[in-house]
Amino acid sequence: MFSRKLTRSIVVGVAAIAVAGGSYGIVSATSSSGSAAASNGSAGGLGSGGGGSNARSGPAPGGASGTVGSVSTAGFTMSTSAGQKVTVNEASSTTYQKGTSPTSASAVVPGERVLVLGTTSGTTITATQVIVQPAGGGSATSSAATVIPFQRGAPTTSKQVGQIPANWSQGSGMIVSGTAANKATEAALAAYPGGIVDRVVKLSNGEYNVHYIGVNWPHHIFVNQDFKVVGAE
Repeated sequence: MFSRKLTRSIVVGVAAIAVAGGSYGIVSATSSSGSAAASNGSAGGLGSGGGGSNARSGPAPGGASGTVGSVSTAGFTMSTSAGQKVTVNEASSTTYQKGTSPTSASAVVPGERVLVLGTTSGTTITATQVIVQPAGGGSATSSAATVIPFQRGAPTTSKQVGQIPANWSQGSGMIVSGTAANKATEAALAAYPGGIVDRVVKLSNGEYNVHYIGVNWPHHIFVNQDFKVVGAE
């Protein structure tokens, strides 16, 4: 009788240790996963993001410019000047503009150059505004050479151009939306066409960090309070 109780006590004790160990393992795995997510923010190619909580990748106001490819009832595809493919989803609330004049979705046809503003998630943009750009207008073609296209497996280019905020670090600032995000996005795309803006972050000095994906360089474009591009890295 004593032997049977002792055996049962040992079994229960071992089970408790196993459960405790299993629980610790689950907690440890969850913590490790969280740390990995938090540190998965070094600058890189497609989909890379800043390393802080405020500048985390995810659906946020942004945009892209490029040439329309195929068109469907749900939206269209386009290619940026750096060769990045973008899917644009349209909605009933999407507005359209040709140059400076209002237009309709029928103005978006294959071969047209467009600027798309909206919510960016990876290489997909849910459009709030589509602007059909005049043929041959702007300096996009001459500026495109400054962008280094994304190539899988190629090392990330690291260089700085212009003025970089002295106290800036990846992850600093707050993500913005609305007019400020649209103006900063337009400024960045005009100066460095070819990438996809997946978020705009307002810095403590009042400037904006426009985050690029889909290119090997630049990853961060800095826009001042007057929405003029002042630097990139």
